[in-house]
Amino acid sequence: MRLALTAFFTADGFVFAGWVVRVPAIKEQVHASPGALGLALLCISAGAVATMAVVGRLCVRHGTRPVTVASALLLSLVVALPAHTHSVATLGAALLLFGAGYGALNVAMNSAAVEVGAALRRPIMPTFHAAYSLGGLCGAGLGGLLASRLTPAWHLGLIALVGLAVTATAGTVLLRSPAPGRPQPQDAQGARPVAPRGGDRGRRVGLLVVLLGLTALCTSYGEGALADWATLHLTDDLHTGAGLAAAGYAAYAFAMTTGRLTGTWLSMRLGPTRVMAGGGLLACAGMLTAALAPSVPLVLGGFVLVGLGLANTFPLAIARAGTLAGPQGVATASTLGYGGMLIGPPVIGFLANAFGLPLALTTVAALAAVAAAIAVSTDRRPAAHPGS
Repeated sequence: MRLALTAFFTADGFVFAGWVVRVPAIKEQVHASPGALGLALLCISAGAVATMAVVGRLCVRHGTRPVTVASALLLSLVVALPAHTHSVATLGAALLLFGAGYGALNVAMNSAAVEVGAALRRPIMPTFHAAYSLGGLCGAGLGGLLASRLTPAWHLGLIALVGLAVTATAGTVLLRSPAPGRPQPQDAQGARPVAPRGGDRGRRVGLLVVLLGLTALCTSYGEGALADWATLHLTDDLHTGAGLAAAGYAAYAFAMTTGRLTGTWLSMRLGPTRVMAGGGLLACAGMLTAALAPSVPLVLGGFVLVGLGLANTFPLAIARAGTLAGPQGVATASTLGYGGMLIGPPVIGFLANAFGLPLALTTVAALAAVAAAIAVSTDRRPAAHPGS
């Protein structure tokens, strides 16, 4: 089941990256202005956020594995739709479906990953997210090679076929695997069972899940901001060439992937809270360096520190929310978390217009520090009931 889920995480990153590299071509195809394209792209987030809470309930009712397979099937089918649109309105509708599939798959497979981690009694969530990052790197690399050779319709059609193949193969394994059983909801320290609903304990569990979702939001704010603004910072503020700017973002992405590959090892030795808090502080220091340093090597080094620092905070926050409240906890934390990726780029843009991009990027450092503080506060929060 762990291998099959790893395949789904990899395919999710691969499919999403395949779409991202064709955005410029789709923009030309539908004759969209930058503003109109931005509104169309918001439909991805809207579809994802609208779907996540519903999928959490479906996972509780039908199980995480069937919902994971169904969500992957939906995502694989709809990724090809944007290439067949010829207006901004139809593109927005296609991206709404794409966002629904993407959000559904992320909640379902993260919920299934929480179950596997509980059965293995190991903090393995970072390795699943490392697979997502590797899939994204492969999808972006392949997309770069095919962009000049294939039309968007052919390219995204091939991406859809890859997604369907993985869904058929890994889905069969996933559905036939012995069920690991849903994890018993626990307190913030992962020791004593608490009631997921009702009374003071239920309210405290709900508060913890929201706080963990805010931790994920602070982290994804930085991820979204760097994805859209890191290269512009290098080209506009430090006057580098496009190649060096791309290398800067690649260094950040590679550092994040490396950090996630070591996340389980670090969590087992230091504990998830220390990894999340230390990662937030490391990302804070790295982002301050990257935003304010006057030299390109220091900026690149700062991006590497940001990637290492942000790598495990999001997956560990989602995993802890799932341990506390099951699939609905994953859905709540994921909805808040992916909201950070939605608001990050436009907030950075607004602040950059007012104060300049370097100062705007320091908000990533500030929220990374907030994520570290929340991680510590949720760990120290007392158990819901002393006799439970």
